Amino acid sequence: MLLLVGILIIAIFLRFYHFTATPPGLYPDEAIDGNNAAEVAATGHYQVFYTEDNGREGLYVNMIAAMFQFFHAPHEPWVVRLPAAVAGVLTVLGLYLLVAELFGSGTGLLAAFLLATSFWHINFSRIGFRAILAPLLLAWSLYLLIKAFRAASKRAAAWWYAAAAGIVYAAGFYTYIAYRITPLLFLLFIPFFRKHPGFWKRAVVFIVAAFIVAAPIGWYFLNHPADFFGRTSQIAVTNSGNPVGHFAANLAKTLLMFNVYGDGNWRHNYSGAPELFFPVGILFVIGIVLGCVWLRKYWRSSHSRKKSVLSENPPLFGLLLVFCWFILALLPAALSDEGIPHALRSILMLPPAIIFSALAGIWLYRLIKPYWGRTATAIIVALFLVSTAAFAYVDYFVKWAEDPNVSGAFNADYVTIGYEINALPASTPKYVVVEAGGVLTRGIPMPAETTIFITDTFLPAGQQAKNVHYLLPDQIGQIPPRAPIFFIQ
Repeated sequence: MLLLVGILIIAIFLRFYHFTATPPGLYPDEAIDGNNAAEVAATGHYQVFYTEDNGREGLYVNMIAAMFQFFHAPHEPWVVRLPAAVAGVLTVLGLYLLVAELFGSGTGLLAAFLLATSFWHINFSRIGFRAILAPLLLAWSLYLLIKAFRAASKRAAAWWYAAAAGIVYAAGFYTYIAYRITPLLFLLFIPFFRKHPGFWKRAVVFIVAAFIVAAPIGWYFLNHPADFFGRTSQIAVTNSGNPVGHFAANLAKTLLMFNVYGDGNWRHNYSGAPELFFPVGILFVIGIVLGCVWLRKYWRSSHSRKKSVLSENPPLFGLLLVFCWFILALLPAALSDEGIPHALRSILMLPPAIIFSALAGIWLYRLIKPYWGRTATAIIVALFLVSTAAFAYVDYFVKWAEDPNVSGAFNADYVTIGYEINALPASTPKYVVVEAGGVLTRGIPMPAETTIFITDTFLPAGQQAKNVHYLLPDQIGQIPPRAPIFFIQ
């Protein structure tokens, strides 16, 4: 328990240290969530789906809206990012519980530590993108459902676990497009748990709870099918002249991003760097190989006249679950055709990749300990853990955060414009000319959303109260002489 607490402290530190300043700026895709949330807080009209910015599932926006409505949060970038940071820490805890349930507490602790110190996960835990909620809800729902099926036949807790699993799982459909592929993962439970007492009844509780919670967004998509396919259809490989070839290339690029060349977008990654810290990346490859070897042993054992329990190997259900999770999460990234490799679109691949690394780490520990002795092995383990945590800090807070490309990637100059407008008297008419192009949001290009959020001028009432006017370049002639003008370029 103390080790888990220590890991959670590391996770909290890496997700909240310098939280109000890092990353700098506020990307317009983050800002529109804050602007929609401010409108919800003012009107009380919570939605399951928000149509601006190519459409977004509503859970993340609604969480921010609750902070505005009930806690009167300020219009600062960190407010938009706070749900992501909390979700990041809770994902570390959820992954520990899931992996400990599947493979034992030692593997669970290592998996939690590797996720807590993952640059990939730290970064998206500090950005206001809704996708960070997807691995959180999937990990917790899998853990709760396993607990439900493994509980004794007459325990009331089993029904609560099943209901909670359904609620948590269905909440994921309000998070990110890639989550829609995950129902296939739950089919794996049938062959492994169908003979457990009460399985079908608990499965029904899970399904009913999930259906009730997911029904509102399901009903919305039935009535607005274009919103269901909108962003997916825009970036699908089927739009290319050679879908099969593009899919194969995207598949290779996505798999290579773990150890060779990662996402080149400075918002998502230290541009081009592998997504995993190199010792963890090596463990990831070893884990994949070991997993295939273990599955082969199970296959040979099942076809052998002399059955063996294979007690020295990880449980078959756990191995298959991790492999299926990884493969299913790989498909949305490979089937898209924009910015590959894409760390954000691949975020659901991170937990199974971490689990593979943890399985390999425990295997290596058990392999070298008899040969190198307890002391030498402990020193090696300590060096690995300390260096992993240290590099996580340096890579994020020193190398990445201080790189000038990062402030540009998050449009820090748009935040500065917002602060400059706020510093002027409300009685002074202020004009913001939006020269940058982008998808229109209520007649104004998306890049302006950052300044709009900082100044709290998304709604007409806010614009009138702050005396802020947003214009397109062809409307510059409307600006009176000597009025303060700000350009979003």
